[in-house]
Amino acid sequence: MAKDTFKPVRLDIEAALAKAKKNPEFVQAWDNLEEEYAALNALLTARSKAGLTQEQLAERMGTTKSAISRLEASLRNDKHSPSFSTLKKYANACGKKLVVQLV
Repeated sequence: MAKDTFKPVRLDIEAALAKAKKNPEFVQAWDNLEEEYAALNALLTARSKAGLTQEQLAERMGTTKSAISRLEASLRNDKHSPSFSTLKKYANACGKKLVVQLV
């Protein structure tokens, strides 16, 4: 029996995205999620720049790591949305101020 060896396949995200954007249904879905992913990016960037892990952020917010994980995941899910109060606590725990802007 021949020994199987693992041969990883490099993922070229830019090429995969360019290919996917040729599909109009993908483009529509992508556009529909733009605001959620922008908000998620803002949260993750704030936490990263503050040098905090989910556990450290949870401690500052008086909650659990799993709650932070659910919060960050909730922005990719239209069934659960964090409250303004929760987003404000998250921002403050990262040393930031929450600002809502309509453009």
